[in-house]
Amino acid sequence: MSRLALLALLLALVLPAAPAPAAVSPDEILDDPVLEARARALGRQLRCLVCQNQSIDDSDADLAKDIRRIVRERLVAGDSDEEILAYLTARYGDFILLRPPVKPATWALWAGPFVVLALGAVGVALFLRRRRGREETETALAPEEEARLARLLGSDSPSS
Repeated sequence: MSRLALLALLLALVLPAAPAPAAVSPDEILDDPVLEARARALGRQLRCLVCQNQSIDDSDADLAKDIRRIVRERLVAGDSDEEILAYLTARYGDFILLRPPVKPATWALWAGPFVVLALGAVGVALFLRRRRGREETETALAPEEEARLARLLGSDSPSS
């Protein structure tokens, strides 16, 4: 029974790591393998605006299919990858890019995680500092307590 449970655990850990199959349907695939490879590479760079956490290459949403169709039409028309990305960002904004460019409008997006991490580190440091200060004041004995402890231990003078 334990082997079966271990196997189930290993499968649960390994299977989510496997890449999801692409949602590109056979009727979308271009006849030219070079253009199709470029279309797939572009599709992995573009965000599905419906799903938001998937590329258009992995999404089954109708909008993702439309964007894949636009990418393939523009490739067949002879556009470069940069021209296609520029066209789509002009149409949908930087949000369509899974890796948006670093510019003033996206600084918060790029710096946000580091700011939150720094604020968390400062918060933890302040918490530990206050906690250590409280522990020091709680563990120190008052002079009367030291005198009483010295009498109980049989010592004549309180320790300092």
